[in-house]
Amino acid sequence: MGWSVERHARSERPPGRTAEAAQRTAAVQERVQELQDVLDAALAVEVHGTDLQTLKRAPRRAPPTVADADHVPHPGPVWAAFVPNRPGPFASLVGGNRRYARRLAEAEDRFAAAIERHRTSEENRRERVARATRDQAEQQRRLDDDTADQHARIDEYQRAVESRDRRAVSRYFQKALDRVAEPHDFPKRRKAGYVPESTLLALEWELPDVSVVPAEASYRYDKEQDKVVAVPRPESDVRLLYQQLVAQCALRALHLAFGNDRYGVVDTVVFNGMVESVDLATGRTVRPCLITLRATREQFKALVLDQLDPVACVRHYFAAEVSRHPEELQPVEPVLDFDLADPRTIEPQDVLSEIDSRPNLLELTPDEFEHLVHNLLTRMGLETRLFRSGADGGIDCVAYDPRPITGGKFVVQAKLYTRTVPPSAVRDLFGTVLDAGATKGILITTSGFGPSSYQFANGKPLQLIDGTGLLALCHQHDIPARIVPRAS
Repeated sequence: MGWSVERHARSERPPGRTAEAAQRTAAVQERVQELQDVLDAALAVEVHGTDLQTLKRAPRRAPPTVADADHVPHPGPVWAAFVPNRPGPFASLVGGNRRYARRLAEAEDRFAAAIERHRTSEENRRERVARATRDQAEQQRRLDDDTADQHARIDEYQRAVESRDRRAVSRYFQKALDRVAEPHDFPKRRKAGYVPESTLLALEWELPDVSVVPAEASYRYDKEQDKVVAVPRPESDVRLLYQQLVAQCALRALHLAFGNDRYGVVDTVVFNGMVESVDLATGRTVRPCLITLRATREQFKALVLDQLDPVACVRHYFAAEVSRHPEELQPVEPVLDFDLADPRTIEPQDVLSEIDSRPNLLELTPDEFEHLVHNLLTRMGLETRLFRSGADGGIDCVAYDPRPITGGKFVVQAKLYTRTVPPSAVRDLFGTVLDAGATKGILITTSGFGPSSYQFANGKPLQLIDGTGLLALCHQHDIPARIVPRAS
């Protein structure tokens, strides 16, 4: 009997466990679909930059300070309410007239006192109204001044953004990106830094690590164990799904950056996707860069984002560097370190520049600039071999990085420019790299680069360092420097 009951109970379990397995499988599939739809979800939301004028507060009215009862003068006393009734004919014969005269005199005294009280009350009321009106006017003046100050700050902020001020534009995009909600409990840390010399916006974006991809492919009911068990997802599938997610995040960031550029101050965006995780080999927290790319506005506008393959797009169209083994936290070298664009560490010009003792790079002679660059390269750990001064203030040298794997032979060229470096200089540097059989070409300038230069450099062993990056490197290696344009 007991065996029969147990057998019946076991026969009842599979349908319930099978349904549980199906539900858990559906949940995993839904999660995977959400990860695959990150870019589509972003495209479904209209992106437009904040109109700074909409941040202006509406004028505020000071609350009334006059009591309702004080708005209208109080009616004065009326004699008719005080005058006594005249005596009748019979009362007049028995002394009523004398009594009436006495009551009339008393009424006149009360009436006079009432008039005085009313006069005093009205004076007090008018004084309260005048005082409250003055207080309200003063409060209104303060509110108007606060509103005018806030409006003036907004106007100044907008002028700074439109004139491509480093800190103002960085702040504008930082606030715009901070307002964007991340899907699926992704990390929310992101940083934006603007480089006015190159009209470039650098983004350092925190990505979820590979654990965001479900390790289970599905669930099934195991009759022998009488329980629901997970079917592991193949490592190759995990890697593919994660690479697709990372590529989607990069394209989503470009979509948000260019979409928020209401004032047309960004021509190029650099995206560095970082992951904070634990290196299982050392137990230490690491932040490798798993994807890095550079995109110009012209390139981005040509995309049909809802029809492309994200991985193919970032790899082949933008020549992005994408980690081949993100699950192992294998890093890639950023096309531009965010530190070279971070406005918090870049000081291109002191407000009191006349008392700033740092040398202005734009006032150096070609020889002095050559010495500064040589000093910088040495402090960066490079061994320089040959310099050749150029007539345009540029210098060439061959430098060697002795580090294994990441090191090699570098061709370094510097341009002491105040104007944007032409694309031809970048193409010439690439030709020099090929002719010299170098590992990389580095072009350093005191000015900036245009979108065409960045577009040409994509996918090539070229590193472009503009004036902002040069100052950042000088700062990192304790070389005093600033870049202040000469007064025209």
